[in-house]
Amino acid sequence: MADPLTDHPARAIAARWRDHLARDRRRSEHTVRAYLATAHRLVDFLGFHRGEAVTGDVLASLQAVDLRAFLTSRRAGGLGNSSAARELSAIRGFLAFAAAETGRESAVPRLKGPKRPRSVPRPISPDEVAALAEDVSEDASEEWIAARDFALLTLLYGSGLRVAEALGLVGSALPLGEALIVTGKRGKTRIVPLLAPVRAAIERYLALCPYPLAKDQPLFRGARGGPLRGEIVRRAVRRARVRLGLSDRTTPHALRHSFATHLLGRGADLRSLQELLGHASLSSTQIYTAVDAAHLMDVYRNAHPRA
Repeated sequence: MADPLTDHPARAIAARWRDHLARDRRRSEHTVRAYLATAHRLVDFLGFHRGEAVTGDVLASLQAVDLRAFLTSRRAGGLGNSSAARELSAIRGFLAFAAAETGRESAVPRLKGPKRPRSVPRPISPDEVAALAEDVSEDASEEWIAARDFALLTLLYGSGLRVAEALGLVGSALPLGEALIVTGKRGKTRIVPLLAPVRAAIERYLALCPYPLAKDQPLFRGARGGPLRGEIVRRAVRRARVRLGLSDRTTPHALRHSFATHLLGRGADLRSLQELLGHASLSSTQIYTAVDAAHLMDVYRNAHPRA
């Protein structure tokens, strides 16, 4: 006989939601796995909280008090504000999906999420970017790997790409022109500029690369010819920033922040910056106004005689 506290019909709904996220919403494998885990945690909690099998009707009848009880149990286990906010976002998506399946689209309870302090990314100066790229390349074991690392870091700063976007480029992007078509989050494509120094760095790497560059093969190769992994890049940057005495915030992703900050400081408007960065909403781009303000305050404190 099935145990009503562990055998929940809602698990089948969670499985269909997982397929929907992967197939229709084109979420990453990591996101799908994390969201499904949240759905399973909610269903298991509700089974013991209510003492009954959790069905689609149970999910559709939830109240804010039920979600508060779930989040309280998670917070008791050490869940922080940022993680709790992500957990609540996943729950809302799961409940909305379950409600749509039962024809109750307004069944998702209203619940305010925990406040998350929004950290402001700190930009790296152009001189520091150049020093970082040069140091990483000088530490490489072979000339073509040195050219690869220099080209990759130059691309991240020069075009504002995410590391995964740069590593996702394939041979069909060749020959290089004044712009690149990049596939970003959720499979969305955008056009990013390719400045002459960035293009020259990539072309030098391509000329030295010992592996064939077929149209369906990755542009940036690992030492043995496979796709270059992001962790290899991050590890090289960590070593370089120690040698150069740079901040712990000096990461490959920080080059993207610096790209955005420096463009904004030179007069780029937020809407254009949003397109270049591939942000889904303008609110994601607006954080760079805070970055620029923080940079200006640093300049003020260092330069003003009365600061």
